[in-house]
This record gives sequence, structure tokens and C-alpha cells, in this order.
Amino acid sequence: MKKFEEKTLSSQKIFTGKVISLQVDDVELPNGKTSKREIIKHPGAVAVIAITDDGKIVMVEQYRKAMERSLVEIPAGKLELGEEPLKTAERELEEETGYVCERMEHVISFYTSPGFADELVHVYVAHQLSKKEDAASLDEDEFVEVIELTLEEAQQYIEEEKIYDAKTAYAVQYLQLREALQK
Repeated sequence: MKKFEEKTLSSQKIFTGKVISLQVDDVELPNGKTSKREIIKHPGAVAVIAITDDGKIVMVEQYRKAMERSLVEIPAGKLELGEEPLKTAERELEEETGYVCERMEHVISFYTSPGFADELVHVYVAHQLSKKEDAASLDEDEFVEVIELTLEEAQQYIEEEKIYDAKTAYAVQYLQLREALQK
């Protein structure tokens, strides 16, 4: 048994939706007692840090129903069944912003909320952007506005809570660190 492992005794599917599913597991704890775990299953996602030739960060503003407000975020989206994260990143960048890139570089992958969800986000940096005239379109239920911000403007958006999600805050901090190391 792995350190602190919780052995699954039973698992019950509660809900299966378009993006997530919810299950409740009965588990045996390391001390032999039992407990319940509510777990959200997610196919995984990507996020793209895209920088224009003039040094602006490509972002999108969109309404987030769970927050009941609009947020400014880096382009992102969920993995489709059997799709490699790199392909998802290229697809989402084009669909959400109209940009394509010469090269994608993987930066990091992280779990968003490991206490109750298995969502793994793969973060990429897009290099050598160009605007595509006949870019792929958004999903029919997506409405976004493309925004290009300087690093300083992005920092201000964080302070103003216009940028208020972990992946985008991470992207801004990553770019700050990269800039500091280049000096």
C-alpha cells in the first residue's frame, strides 16, 4: 500500500455530463476506518500562453456562469477523447483567438483541484504567432472577445480581479519570472 493510500471499497456514479462526471467512493483510510469521497472526473485540459511579436499576451474575455461574471483568461479548452494535449492546444489557440503558431513548447502540467477533481491542465507557450484568415470557429455555445495585454496590463488585471483564475495567474507569473531571468 502506498503511503496514505485510500483503498476504494465501492464507487457510485452520480452524474455524467458533457464536461464532467461525479462519483462517490467509499474508501478505507490508512487507519482502517472508512469514509466517503466525492470525486469529479474530467478529461483534462490545455492552456496556451501566446505572445505576439510586439510582446502582448493573447487572452480572451468570456462569461463564466459558475462565477456569474466575465473573466479574462489565456486561451484554454478541454481534451477531446483520444486527442493529444499538443493538438488540443493548437486547436484551442486557433478556435478562440484566430492565431496559429510555428511551435508549441510544454511548460508544465498541474492538477487544478486535487482534493476533489482529477482535472490535469497542460500549459504550453506558443511561439511565432500569425493570424489565420480562415481560422477555425468557436463552439456554438462559446462567446469570447480576444484581448491583447502587455505584461504590466496583465498584472493590473490581476490586481483588479479581471484575471482571477489559477491558470492565467500562473501564466502571468511565469512570464514575469522569464523576463526577470533574461535580465
